[in-house]
Amino acid sequence: MGERTPQEGQIRRLVLHGTKGMVTRCRDFTAQALADWGWIPAEDDEAQERVDDVLLLVSEVVTNACLHAGGPEELVLRHRDGHLRVEVSDPNPEQPRRRQPRAASMPGGHGLMVLDRLAGGWGSEPRHGGKVVWLEISRPSRPPWSRPGPS
Repeated sequence: MGERTPQEGQIRRLVLHGTKGMVTRCRDFTAQALADWGWIPAEDDEAQERVDDVLLLVSEVVTNACLHAGGPEELVLRHRDGHLRVEVSDPNPEQPRRRQPRAASMPGGHGLMVLDRLAGGWGSEPRHGGKVVWLEISRPSRPPWSRPGPS
């Protein structure tokens, strides 16, 4: 399920088919990886907010692949030194594009705005006749005085 190389840290891959139940499946897969990598349980409110942000961002990119690209083909999580890169590949080569601004109270059309606000960075690139949409987010750093010391 996961690989580890010194350059890339830890990697988890989930191969996907179709669109039904994809968001829940990808969120659960991501939550398990975050637990394995020590993000969950969160040590404080800020860390919990970051975990919630990661799960929301995964939901957004997977939903976009379901709605606009024929469904996701693979979810890849890359973790190294408290930095997480999420990649969702799909078979549609069309790159994501922003819609005209809409009222925040209107449903739909806010996915890229959510990525802009919550991800440290995001983008897309062509891959194997389709594309991969990626985002990066870091775990909040803890001040040195709040870290547990040696016992």
